[in-house]
Amino acid sequence: QRMELENGTVLSEFFLLGFSDHPELQNVLFAVFFSIYSVTLIGNLGMVLLITTSSHLHTPMYFFLCMLSFIDGCYSSVIAPKLLVDLVSNKKTISYHGCVAQLYFFCSLVDTESFLLAAMAYDRYIAICNPLLYTVIMSKRICCQLAIGAFLGGTMSSVIHTTNTFHLSFCSKEINHFFCDISPLFSLSCTDTYKHDIVLVVFASLVEAICLLTVLLSYVCIIAAILKTGSAEGRRKGFSTCASHLTVVTIYHGTLIFIYLRPSTDHSLDIDKVTSVFYTLIIPMLNPLIYSLRNKDVKNACRKLVVILYLLPSLS
Repeated sequence: QRMELENGTVLSEFFLLGFSDHPELQNVLFAVFFSIYSVTLIGNLGMVLLITTSSHLHTPMYFFLCMLSFIDGCYSSVIAPKLLVDLVSNKKTISYHGCVAQLYFFCSLVDTESFLLAAMAYDRYIAICNPLLYTVIMSKRICCQLAIGAFLGGTMSSVIHTTNTFHLSFCSKEINHFFCDISPLFSLSCTDTYKHDIVLVVFASLVEAICLLTVLLSYVCIIAAILKTGSAEGRRKGFSTCASHLTVVTIYHGTLIFIYLRPSTDHSLDIDKVTSVFYTLIIPMLNPLIYSLRNKDVKNACRKLVVILYLLPSLS
């Protein structure tokens, strides 16, 4: 259903202001973002391919890592293609329904990733604190249930945020951002957004609290178990196992908290745009690199896959 602006004009589309009106800067930004998006797709799809085709990576930890790579590729794809088109187009518009869809899928995938990172922390807790029961507790059925739960949690959260945002009455079509995000849409409202801000903060805080509490409790138990390990080598191996996941969690949640849980009076849309680039484009690109560079199993599987792909033409 189309909305009307305060003057009675039918709101059928929005204008995305993006980063800059200078053509020379637009071309540079296109080259940079195209490179980042290309690396993101190659890295995440490569990780999915590697894990699904390597039988020795068919474990709960790599199942969740495969899901994480899939989500990173998807939620980056919700933003990047439209951004790239706008950078080489004179008319930077998005339809009203396209804006609703973009915000919905973006919020859904972002919150799904939050829940998935929490599930990965629980997986590491079981692996380190209950190694003898690991395969029993983290069965294929349980892993699938945790993944489905993450998707359902992300979907429900997104429905709330999307409905809350598009119940506003808008006074302008111009979104001071490069995609349809919550804060810049709130800034277009003709009316007081106090109640909508409360809904945003309450539900965003609830998701963050559930996910971060799960991560925190898991790692408190993990660190306690590692410190009880007699050998220095055992402690080093234990911390090394968790380092990649902790790095991703810290960067990811730190950025989300900065964007969505700051008081609305502290918001600067220009700062938010730069920060949004970080978690919509940079983090999805970094995640497969962080996990692969610190993981011997992934590096070995990658070498084997490269050798197979190299030898395949000669065998045929």
